[in-house]
Amino acid sequence: MKLFLATGNEHKVEEMKKIISDLDVELVSKTEYEDMPEVVEDADTFTGNALKKARELCEYTALPTIADDSGLVVDVLDGQPGVYSARFAGVGATDQDNNEKLLQMLEGISVGKRKAYFISAMALVRPSGQEDIVTGRCYGKIGFEEIGEAGFGYDPLFIAEGYEQTFAQLGSEIKNKISHRAKSLAKMKKILVGSVES
Repeated sequence: MKLFLATGNEHKVEEMKKIISDLDVELVSKTEYEDMPEVVEDADTFTGNALKKARELCEYTALPTIADDSGLVVDVLDGQPGVYSARFAGVGATDQDNNEKLLQMLEGISVGKRKAYFISAMALVRPSGQEDIVTGRCYGKIGFEEIGEAGFGYDPLFIAEGYEQTFAQLGSEIKNKISHRAKSLAKMKKILVGSVES
């Protein structure tokens, strides 16, 4: 079974390959297509963006397609950055820009009110039209400064429940077991097992 992974992020491709390595699935990514269309992620939910991306690229590739949309949700900021996580500080913003804006908005907020979670919404769309959607969440809090060198995005600020260190300090081995994406991928794997067997 061939499966298209709708992401330009090679870290996600490698992560996915590791998690489904024991399945009889060949993973195909954007690098194997020359003129892959860009999907405008303009839905107001993570689920909506994941489904839109999976539907459009399933139609383009004629392969079962997995797409995810993920981001950070901060309770005291009414859910921001949310679906705008990657461009929180504006279009073309760097991870550093986004982290600085988040810290500025949380200035003066006590540790008990800095609760947050990462969410990953993952959609599987097949050429037959059948669709599955799963979500994974990782709960924690936002620290007061960026700490750690590993990871990307908001990892230097996010401290998962049960840990004292940020995602950027924990490193990929631990992060890939407890993260929002690890949880959604685990659920998606169960769906794929059924697809491969049938």
